[in-house]
Amino acid sequence: MADETPPVDEMHYEQLAQDALRGVIRAALELAAGPSGIPGAHHFYITFKTRAPGVSVPPDILAKYPDDMTVILQHQYWDLSVDTDRFSVMLKFGGMPKVLNVPYSAVTRFYDPAVQFMLQFEPPETIEELTAEPEPTPPPPSGDDGPKVVSLDQFRKK
Repeated sequence: MADETPPVDEMHYEQLAQDALRGVIRAALELAAGPSGIPGAHHFYITFKTRAPGVSVPPDILAKYPDDMTVILQHQYWDLSVDTDRFSVMLKFGGMPKVLNVPYSAVTRFYDPAVQFMLQFEPPETIEELTAEPEPTPPPPSGDDGPKVVSLDQFRKK
């Protein structure tokens, strides 16, 4: 009977595809950061995990959005900066300007409703999940169920 275990993807194609699709977000944001801004009727809804590694949002925003948040880039955004692994943007919350720094790995959804274009990603692990203590290993069973230690002395010739 043939071994039916699935092959191991040592190339990590799923992760490579996710990274490539995040490059689409970067390219769209690079256009938006240009002198002309976002072209035509395009605008972006970007949802990201607020506690993902590398995310930097002001504490009051984090308190209001402790898990994830969606920002809209359309008419009122400032200082959009696009890097290879992250973007930052200034938005107004309650009339107060706030700067958000978001790595693309924290983005869970990118949507442009002008053309019904959406990308959805697996959520990243949060800082809490990455720093959580591992589950303790249960102690070995006590009593007669555990392994036995046998002395070999009784079998040796004297």
